[in-house]
Amino acid sequence: MEKIKVGIVGCGNISGIYFQNLLKFNNVEVAACADMLPAAAEAKGKEYRVRAVSVKELLADREIKIVVNLTIPKAHAEVALAALDAGKNVHNEKPLTIERKDARKILKLAKAKRLLVGCAPDTFLGGSHQACRKIMDDGLIGAPVAATAFMMGHGHENWHPAPEFYYKVGGGPMLDMGPYYVTALVNMLGPVKRVSGSSRITFEHRIITSEPKKGARIKVETPTHIAGTMDFANGAIGTVIMSFDVWAHTLPCIEIHGTKGSMQVPDPNGFGGEVRIKLAGDKDWKEMPAGFGYLMNSRGVGPADMAQALLEGRKNRCSGELAYHVLDVMHSFMDSSAAGRHIILKSKCEKPEPFPEGMEDYRME
Repeated sequence: MEKIKVGIVGCGNISGIYFQNLLKFNNVEVAACADMLPAAAEAKGKEYRVRAVSVKELLADREIKIVVNLTIPKAHAEVALAALDAGKNVHNEKPLTIERKDARKILKLAKAKRLLVGCAPDTFLGGSHQACRKIMDDGLIGAPVAATAFMMGHGHENWHPAPEFYYKVGGGPMLDMGPYYVTALVNMLGPVKRVSGSSRITFEHRIITSEPKKGARIKVETPTHIAGTMDFANGAIGTVIMSFDVWAHTLPCIEIHGTKGSMQVPDPNGFGGEVRIKLAGDKDWKEMPAGFGYLMNSRGVGPADMAQALLEGRKNRCSGELAYHVLDVMHSFMDSSAAGRHIILKSKCEKPEPFPEGMEDYRME
């Protein structure tokens, strides 16, 4: 199989799983890596036997066709625009950008240059989430009526080595974890047309209890508890809570309820997990088989799908339009809270094409 050369920009903690997986796909070749801190690129390059270069050198390499942008969120726009200017397709870590206006610049430039934009999460391409998509597409639980999505915990300051970002503008539970949940819902239900939300900052300051910054004080600058509703274009109504202010809960990650039954969807921050349905008249929930690959941590399947899209002349599944719509939805929760009204979304996207059952393209070797 022909291989598309990929360059990784950003060699922090999340990059490890991308290196591991992209080195296994049979349709990509990791040609180089770079980081604003040369030592970080050199360390990852040595660990994974990948050439470490400067960001400038990576972008100048004509053989590299895809830049996988794993920088911190506030750098996503700058690096993506530079990659596109260099004539390269780009796949960002989530979110696409912090601000909508920067995301629009990326999409506009990509369209002008006829390049592809992609974005994490690619977890919705996992086997269990593709099984959920097939259940919806086959109408097994009927027409969708309602959806719920809950991500609640008590933040990052008691375990993350550098948790400050999560409480600044561009962080918070919605932009940090919301991409997994909203993307999963859009994959199953399609685009959102209207959003309403309420948000708050519960604790004005957070005290870090993790090392190495134990005892440091964080001023919270972004909402840490967001609750809202999503009106999908297909008529379904979604209820969502994203929170760093909850000590414990027993709510499910995602559930979809249809006219014929209900479905329990596994954690959208993973690729696998148990899928269960209960149809009208059933006494018990029953587990459904996956029938698809990528059940383990397969981060990197999104860029691999982009590579395959380039080879086949089609659109990538983790598209920029999908990522922008998700970003628009997430911001609209907080916009609604601030304005005290519903927000009618201007963005639209198509549901990404599902994987066919038993797909063998760009499998991990």
